Amino acid sequence: MKPEIYILVVEDEPEVLDSIVRDITEFEDYFTVEMADTAEEAESLIDEITGRDGKIGLILCDHVLPGKNGVELLVEMQKNEKTISTRKVLITGQAGLDETVKAVNEADLKHYIAKPWEKKDLVDITRKLLTDFVLEEVKDPLPFMQILDSERIAESLRTGRKITDQ
Repeated sequence: MKPEIYILVVEDEPEVLDSIVRDITEFEDYFTVEMADTAEEAESLIDEITGRDGKIGLILCDHVLPGKNGVELLVEMQKNEKTISTRKVLITGQAGLDETVKAVNEADLKHYIAKPWEKKDLVDITRKLLTDFVLEEVKDPLPFMQILDSERIAESLRTGRKITDQ
């Protein structure tokens, strides 16, 4: 059985949220996309998803949010055993150097995307990070070959390695 893996998008500006989701729509047949406009709403979704054994493969998170900010959310996810392996991406135009360093050092931030982004860059980053997640967390990555990095998945299956450094 294919595990249920989610992409969580956290953004408080509806137009930006819609744009991110539209740009990654090609992944929706394989990964459920959930949306939140605050860190608190994201935390509720995380509890709901992980409570039914779903996995959050990727979070695309804005920094400036009402209430708790995006970096704080990512740091908390890094401390939670159910979301420590989630690939974390900060999409923002307003995080300063201190917040970005905190996200890298304390949340294992995998990528920083500055607004405005290029769709191709967002899709490439999403594909790479979800490939990393699937190779590390899924016993049989074969069902994901059509949408993720098929060369890396084939290499992993051929060599019996769980993940490559490419």
